[in-house]
Amino acid sequence: MPNRKKICVIDGQGGGIGATLIKYIQSRYPGELEILALGTNAIATAQMMKAGANRGASGENAIVRTVSRSDLIVGPIAITWANAMLGEVTPRMAEAITSSTAPKILLPLSQEDITLVCITTEPLPHMVEQAIDVAMKQRV
Repeated sequence: MPNRKKICVIDGQGGGIGATLIKYIQSRYPGELEILALGTNAIATAQMMKAGANRGASGENAIVRTVSRSDLIVGPIAITWANAMLGEVTPRMAEAITSSTAPKILLPLSQEDITLVCITTEPLPHMVEQAIDVAMKQRV
């Protein structure tokens, strides 16, 4: 299906957040979207591929090149912060993600020494469900 919308799911470290997002997207919209797993490292990409992504790639160049050609970017908020995820998110990655014209749905999850205020704390599955609902309302 060449006309399927491309959703980039970006994650790092162990890829657990990205894998959860992909499982939910695939269960809710099976075969309707092309899901690209973009990991800041190979382990994250492998976990997201196991979760059902259509294609995957790892590292800075893969992320920088792919986000400019996507219809939606989904991931934890830290993907937009230079040097986040123990340094896995490079400044070039963060710039490419935030500069992409694709809409971004970001989960307020981070292991950084940053506190986001005025955000309710929800379990990951609830946040994933809300994120995908928002994305689909934008008619991605």
